[in-house]
Amino acid sequence: MTRVQFRLATQLCHTRWMTRSPGKQRLMLRWFKRCADAGHVPARSLYGRVLLHRGISAREKSTGARYVLQAAQQGDRHAQYQAGRIYELGCSQYQPNDQHAVTWYARAGESGHAQAAERLASAYREGELGLPCDDRRADEWQQRARESGHEGAHDTTRPALAVH
Repeated sequence: MTRVQFRLATQLCHTRWMTRSPGKQRLMLRWFKRCADAGHVPARSLYGRVLLHRGISAREKSTGARYVLQAAQQGDRHAQYQAGRIYELGCSQYQPNDQHAVTWYARAGESGHAQAAERLASAYREGELGLPCDDRRADEWQQRARESGHEGAHDTTRPALAVH
C-alpha cells in the first residue's frame, strides 16, 4: 500500500490543480511522510529533500536531513548526492565534513548520479574538499558524469596552450 500511495502522491505533485492549493500540498506531504516513516526509501529521499530545501523551520530542515541520510544509507543515489551536499555545506546539526562529503559523492557517482560525478571531477581538478589536484582522477569522474548523461558534463579539461 505504501508504494501505491507514494506513486499516487508523486503523480499528483505534477498536476497544476494539486500544487496550487496549500491544503492539497499539506495532504501530499502527509502522504510522503507516512510512506517515509513506513521505510519506503524513495519516499524518505524525496520527503527529506523537500523538507531540507523547502522547510521553514530549523527543525523541519533537520528532519529533512535525517530522512535524506537514512535514504542515502539505504542506497538511494539522489539521497547520497544530497548527503554529500549536506556534509559539504553543513546544515543545522550536521557540520561540514569534507571526508564525508567525498564519500557520499563517490557513492552517488558510482551509482550513476551525474551531478555527484561532476562535483568530484571539479573537486579533483581544483583541489577542493580536501582532495589533491589530480587531473587523471578528475577526468575519470568527468567521464562517469558524461556516461550518466549529465548535460553539463562536457569536456572541461583545460585546453592545451596554443603556441603562436
